Amino acid sequence: MRYRPGLAEQDRCTVAWMCPHFPEDMTPPAITTDGCSACIDLGQEWTELRFCQDCGLVGCCDESPGKHATAHFHEAGHPLIRSFEQGEGWWYCYVHGIAGDVEGAPPAPSRP
Repeated sequence: MRYRPGLAEQDRCTVAWMCPHFPEDMTPPAITTDGCSACIDLGQEWTELRFCQDCGLVGCCDESPGKHATAHFHEAGHPLIRSFEQGEGWWYCYVHGIAGDVEGAPPAPSRP
């Protein structure tokens, strides 16, 4: 199941039990920057931001021209991202293509 904004809470999947990539310790890593570092370096703009649950790299979403969060997955092999947008706490696993909220996970950091 892929995450879609606007789904009713009861329709969102709880993904941690469906994916072996979810760590026991779901504490978010230290975040590397308040924006997509690749976009900043290239002078590009982004639509929304995601952060890597493994290393804290912030990248832009697939609706952004650079698609740097996905590029990071392909380069580094880190499968889990979370939204870096205020009020959102969903997760996504690139390997399994599943997303949703994770029950009991600490709150996600978000950009200012």
